[in-house]
Amino acid sequence: MLFAVGLLALLTQLGTSAYGKMSHDLQQQAVAESLAQALRATRSEALLRNRVVVLQALEDDWSKGWKMLPEQAGTPLLREYSMRGGIKVIGNQPVARRVRFSGLGAPLRERGAFQAGTLLVCGVPGQERLYQVRLSPSGRVRVEHAPPDQPLCNRDIN
Repeated sequence: MLFAVGLLALLTQLGTSAYGKMSHDLQQQAVAESLAQALRATRSEALLRNRVVVLQALEDDWSKGWKMLPEQAGTPLLREYSMRGGIKVIGNQPVARRVRFSGLGAPLRERGAFQAGTLLVCGVPGQERLYQVRLSPSGRVRVEHAPPDQPLCNRDIN
């Protein structure tokens, strides 16, 4: 009887650990897909309006969420997505805080240079799989798996 209780406790512990890892991986994937969809929607909105539309990190931190708005002053917010759950999202320098799409759908920096970059959806230490949202100079957005040893994920956000 004592052996059965011990075995049950061990199996429960293993199951809980595996479920926690799977749950976090699914959360990461959902965040990566939501961010990719937001980038695609921003590009579509820029094309539709034939004006510059921006996807901007909330409070300069992609981990808190993002908002879509036209670049013109005085225009209303188009969409906003707030994140919960503690998933860390970090962009490399070109997309660290915002992504701009021209009226032709091309991602551009402030002074007109093309914009491309990667947004990493970081995992917990020791996680085997990370996700990255890649923006190409043509405006194409894709979600890929990233190697777990990403230097951007190991530093603080600020």
